[in-house]
Amino acid sequence: MRILVTGGAGYIGSITSKTLLDRGFEVVIFDNLERGHREAVDSRAKFVQGDLRNTDDLEKLFSDNKFDAIMHFAGLISVEESEKDPELYKENNVTGSKNLFDKALEKGVNKIIFSSTAAVYGNPQKIPIPEDHPKNPTSQYGRTKLEIEEYLAELYGKDDSFSFVCLRYFNACGATPDGSMGEAHSPETHIIPLAIKAAQEGREFKLFGTDYDTPDGTCVRDYIHVLDLVEAHILALDKISNETGGYYYNVGTGKGFSNKEIIEKVKEVSGREFGVVEEERRAGDADRLIADPSKINQELGFAPKYSDIDTIIQSAWKWHSKR
Repeated sequence: MRILVTGGAGYIGSITSKTLLDRGFEVVIFDNLERGHREAVDSRAKFVQGDLRNTDDLEKLFSDNKFDAIMHFAGLISVEESEKDPELYKENNVTGSKNLFDKALEKGVNKIIFSSTAAVYGNPQKIPIPEDHPKNPTSQYGRTKLEIEEYLAELYGKDDSFSFVCLRYFNACGATPDGSMGEAHSPETHIIPLAIKAAQEGREFKLFGTDYDTPDGTCVRDYIHVLDLVEAHILALDKISNETGGYYYNVGTGKGFSNKEIIEKVKEVSGREFGVVEEERRAGDADRLIADPSKINQELGFAPKYSDIDTIIQSAWKWHSKR
C-alpha cells in the first residue's frame, strides 16, 4: 500500500512514517515545514513540501501520486496558542483538513485515519472517558478537531464507500528507545519536554495552575507512548482496509498522572533537581482527561507496550540528552 502521511515531518508523523517504511509500506510525506523538521523525514520516503491551505499544492500532490490511504497528522496542537489566535487554528486545522479530504475523494482516495484528540471531550462528566461521552471542548484547538471529525462523518453520510478512523489521542509522549527520534515542537507546550529542559538547564519550571479539581490541584492526564500511538494507526489502517465505516477510538492507557507527579518523575529519572514556579492556569485546560481504552483494546486488539510512565520519561530523557 502507498500511504500519504500529512505532517510527516512532525513528531508523531515522522515516527509513524519510519514504522510504515520498516513494515514494507510506500510512504509519501506532505508537510509545509512551518512546524516540522526536514531532517526528521526518512530518506526512504518521498517528500513533497506543500500546504493544505493551498489547493494548487494539493492538486499537484494528488495528480503526481496515487494513494491507497491517508494518515492525516498535519495540524497545530497548542491549547494555549489556539486561545490566543483562534483564526489561525480555524484556517490551518479546519480549512486545511477539508481541502485535503475534498481533494482525496475527488481523486478516489477513500480511506482516512485522522489524528484527533481527547480535547474534543472538554471537562469530562465521567472518568474514564468513553468514546460516546458528550463533546464539549474547552479550547479552540479541541473545537477545530471536533469540527473535522464532524466533517468526516458528513462525508461518510454522503458516500458509504468512504471509510475513516478518528483516533482521539490522550497525551502523546516519549521517544524511540535508541533516542534517535522524539518530540521537538516549536513552540513547545508539553510538560515532559519542558520539565526535561528545566532539568538539563538547571532552571525553574513554570507550573500552570494548581487550583484544578484534582487530588493535588494540578491537571491529570493519561500518557501514551508515541510507539504505542503509531501501532494504533497501523491497526486502524488494517480496520478500514477490511471494513467500511466511520470509527472513533480513544488512544490512552486508562491511567492518569498529575503534573506534579510528572515533575517528580522527571527529577527521579534525570537525577537532577530544579525549582518549580507556580503560575496562573492556562486558558482551555481541562481538569482531568483519562481514557476508557476498552473499545480500541477489544475491537482492534490494541495493547500498549511502552506506555508505563518510567519508560516514557526514560526514552524522552535519552532523546533530549542527545540533542
